[in-house]
Amino acid sequence: MLTNPKLARVFRAYLSVFLFFASSFLSLHSFAQSWDLGGFVGGAAYMGDLNPVNPLKVNNLSFGGQVKRCFNPYWALKLAVTSGKIEAYDADSNDPFARQRNLSFYSSLTEVSLQTEFNFFNYVPSVSKKLYTPFLFAGLGLVGFNPKTKLNGDTYELRNYGTEGQNPSVPYRNYAVTLPFGAGVKFNVKGNWSLIAEAGYRTAFSDYLDDVSKTYPDPAKSSEITMELADRSENKIGFPYSQRGDGRSRDSYMFVGLSLTYSIFKNGCPVVAY
Repeated sequence: MLTNPKLARVFRAYLSVFLFFASSFLSLHSFAQSWDLGGFVGGAAYMGDLNPVNPLKVNNLSFGGQVKRCFNPYWALKLAVTSGKIEAYDADSNDPFARQRNLSFYSSLTEVSLQTEFNFFNYVPSVSKKLYTPFLFAGLGLVGFNPKTKLNGDTYELRNYGTEGQNPSVPYRNYAVTLPFGAGVKFNVKGNWSLIAEAGYRTAFSDYLDDVSKTYPDPAKSSEITMELADRSENKIGFPYSQRGDGRSRDSYMFVGLSLTYSIFKNGCPVVAY
């Protein structure tokens, strides 16, 4: 549930736009329909409290699969499952405050999303005159995450320690609604095969992909290990309730890479308007 009224309004507006486009292409005359099956491989990037300024910092692999329903040469609806890994380290930052803060995390991500695609050109693999098309996509999804870190050689699942004063027995959710959007180019490489290059950002309705959001906890209300995980600075700058995160309410991440898909046409013979 979205308890923040501002986030709830943004989510409802995004959902309304998504449903409008979905209903618009479902109402179009049905021709050149196909089911596209394929896989994805590429990179994953993260932007949040530990990387607030570099949106293109791709540093890990991502991979996934997809099933796509193409309703005509322009509109499609895609169900995708994508996994990857994100990470960031204050010690590598150019910001003096971040280096002094000295936090770090890494997390696997698994996203399930439903996306609307719009092709700019009349594109049907093996049939249309256009062998390529740029396209846009947007949708809704759910992402699972679990931020971890290493301290003195041991691995800790950070959400279980209340590093910002949360009750460790009631940790924040390790999943969030996510809004994927982006662009790419499709190429008809041979027959029914398409090679797709795409880059897409995801805005997550959570500020805890990296376990960093608001303020440092109160030592009087936290365990020793919680304080060690919450404040890893040499000079122990984490005064109770002082700033720990960057003030923004949501983290984001990115998948960029290539997909290879195969089109299976309805009745085996598509009809295309050139």
